Amino acid sequence: MCQHHPPCPSAEASDREAAQVLSSHPEQGWTLLCNGVLLFEDTGELLPNGQIIAPRRAAAVPA
Repeated sequence: MCQHHPPCPSAEASDREAAQVLSSHPEQGWTLLCNGVLLFEDTGELLPNGQIIAPRRAAAVPA
């Protein structure tokens, strides 16, 4: 997919979120990366193969 040089990380790579942004829609809460990954504002991800990566939420800190 990626035509950049050097190429962006693949959707399967652990650093996949470092890929360049193709389309950003913050008003809708998502960003499409050039490796086909959809990033959501809650830190969840949808990979091109349909795999869902659950949001990484910080643990609650007692007050």
